[in-house]
Amino acid sequence: MKRKVLFICTHNSARSQMAEGYVNARYSDRYEGFSAGTEVTRVHPLAIRVMNEIGIDISHQKSKELEEFFDYEIDTVVTVCDGANAVCPMFPGAKETIHVSFPDPSSATGTEDIQLEMFRRVRDDILSFIDQQFGKKDT
Repeated sequence: MKRKVLFICTHNSARSQMAEGYVNARYSDRYEGFSAGTEVTRVHPLAIRVMNEIGIDISHQKSKELEEFFDYEIDTVVTVCDGANAVCPMFPGAKETIHVSFPDPSSATGTEDIQLEMFRRVRDDILSFIDQQFGKKDT
């Protein structure tokens, strides 16, 4: 049976979306990934773009409210920003809560190349975290 992992950030537009997409693409044999936000916006186009660069399509994902998951049996909740951790330090029914803070790539300013570099850096940090946290086989 797959373990359910919920990634939470403030706007559910980039960090949590990339995490959801990666877990479902890389570890779908063991995990089912979801994402939500304390506010609903949209999936950021640059998040979609940098995930496409590594062969993962998140264009079908949508921004979701945290409350949508209150009735789910979530095994692990991962807050990926300090704002989400402050608003949601615990999640109803979650067996485990992990907090790790990644910079908000949406806050990058400058040219599109500069913004893309920030999205890539955050994407790579998220992937590294997920590989370390969820990549090891349960014993």
